[in-house]
Order: sequence, then C-alpha cells, then structure tokens
Amino acid sequence: MRKKLLLLVTGLMVIFVLAACGSKSQGDVVKELTGKLDDLSGYKVNAKMTLKMGSDSQIYNVEIWHKDPTFYRVNLKNAQKDQSQMILRNNQGVFVLTPALNKSFRFQSDWPQNSSQAYLYESLIKDIVADKSAKFSTTKQYYVFETKTRYQNNTMLPFQEIKLNKSDLSPAVVKVMDPDRNALVTVEFSKVKFNASFDKDDFDMKKNMTRAQLNLPAMADGGDDAFTVMYPTMELKGTKLIEEKEVALEDGKRVVLTYDGKKSFTLVQEKVTAKTASTNPTYVEGDIVDLGMTIGAVSDHSISWSHNGVDYMIASKSLTKEELIEVAASVQGEAVK
Repeated sequence: MRKKLLLLVTGLMVIFVLAACGSKSQGDVVKELTGKLDDLSGYKVNAKMTLKMGSDSQIYNVEIWHKDPTFYRVNLKNAQKDQSQMILRNNQGVFVLTPALNKSFRFQSDWPQNSSQAYLYESLIKDIVADKSAKFSTTKQYYVFETKTRYQNNTMLPFQEIKLNKSDLSPAVVKVMDPDRNALVTVEFSKVKFNASFDKDDFDMKKNMTRAQLNLPAMADGGDDAFTVMYPTMELKGTKLIEEKEVALEDGKRVVLTYDGKKSFTLVQEKVTAKTASTNPTYVEGDIVDLGMTIGAVSDHSISWSHNGVDYMIASKSLTKEELIEVAASVQGEAVK
C-alpha cells in the first residue's frame, strides 16, 4: 500500500514539474517579444476598432502596414460611413490624408514613437517592455498583459489590456481603459501577416491620395454646406458658452463658439466644399494626436482636426496641451449648451 502511495505521489510530482516546464513566465514572454521585434522586417494587419463615446459606439476598419524601420501606412475607415483618414510616414515626413476633403497635411514629427498606439504591434511591445509593473496572466489561448499607456492625454486613458496569441505572439485584442478600467477603445486584430512584402510606391503620399479618392463614393465632395453644430461634452469648472456666431462663407459655413471663464477657449467649426487636391500638402505646426474618432494636430495653444467632412479648431491661451486634447476628444455632443 505504501509503495502504491509513493508511486502515486511521485507521478503527481512529475506531472506538476512537466506542467511547470511547459508554462512561460512573464520574463520569458517579454524576452520572446523583444526578439520578435528585433527580427521583424514589417507587417500587414487588419483590425476593427470600436470607440465607446457615452452611450454610443463608433466602429472603424483599420488597415495597418509597417515596413521597418520607419515607414507606416494606417488607413482608418468608418464602418458605417464612407469616410476615411490615412496616416502615412515615409522619408519625406509624416502625413495625414483626408481624401473626402482633398486635404493632406505634413508634420515634422517623430510619430509613432512619442505615444502609445493601440493598433501598432511594435508600440504594444514597447509598452509591455517599458512598464516594469505590468500585470501578467495567461489563458488557454492568450498571454495577457495589463500596462500603463503613453498617451499624451493619459489621464483619460491610463491603462490598456493587451492579449497576444500564444501560437505566434501576434496581437489579438487590445482594450484601452479609463481610470475605472472601463474599455473606451477596443481593437480586435485579424489577418496578421509578419515580414510582409511591399511595392515601391506603397508609402508614397501622392499615390495613396489618388488611390483613396478613386475608392470614394460619388457624393463624397462635401455635399450640403449645412452641418450639425457640435459641442464639447467635457465640463470645465467655471467655464461656459457665452456666444455662438454663424458666418456664411463663399463656399460653406463657419460657426464660432466662445467659452468664457478661468479656462476660456474658442471652438471653430467649418464646412466648405471640397477643393481640388493640391500636389503639395499643407505644413502643420504641432504634433499628431489620436482623438479616437479622428487624427488631429496639437500645439501649445491650439488643436485642429477634421471629422465627418467638417473642420474643427480650438484655440486657447489658458488650456494646457492635455486639456486641449481632452476637450477636442469630447466634441461629440449635439445641442448641449
């Protein structure tokens, strides 16, 4: 009897040892990720990005191309509307293209190195490596990390949960969360192709603008000059809307909202008929910032972006850069004064 018991205990110990040998520690996975990043020549990825804004959600289809070391092409298309925006980085700089408005902007920026990017694989790995206090767990299919983010407005989105497929360490799901750990941005990855090949002009600004415009529907020319005025849903204590002024333009309409108080600012919204695309993009002072629903440009005293065919700009001498980003990201409400 004792012999049988001893054999049973020994067998169980062997099973536990083998199971322990088969599982990877957080350090093992981080080491593998670092090695994978070093060997990666590029990738092509498709993803679905869901943005939760109050009780509503917007869904974007995202196509991500990266060619090592610094070429990027990120195409974001609203799944419900025929609207798209593209971020492009090549040897000439960083560009943001808005095909429906025939607009292209050029930045002198180190994007995407200066911030977290939930849809860029190497950015996720850098976030994992950088956060020494990151939480780690495993499921049958995934390695799961919870890390801090490096967003410029990281008080709004300080945490993220990153799920990686155990089979090849490819990204599966990323959830970017608010301080209460509610997921406000969810990115679900599909069709991940590592070490992908690219054509010579895949990252050329003019070629990408032309291709994007060829795929636009016939009505994507600016349409009716009328548009719905949007208001910030973020409340700044002691700041209120004191004036709303509408200005008729030769080719559209402009609305100027003036907010007064300790944190005063002016919000300008303008819709004009799309013009013929210029071969030279407009140079923009400032840094690229991800506002969730679109890409913007932020400087010390202003932030500008385009969304749903409307141009927006906030100017303020009393808002910090982080506050400019937070107010801009909240400009989603209708008739809330």
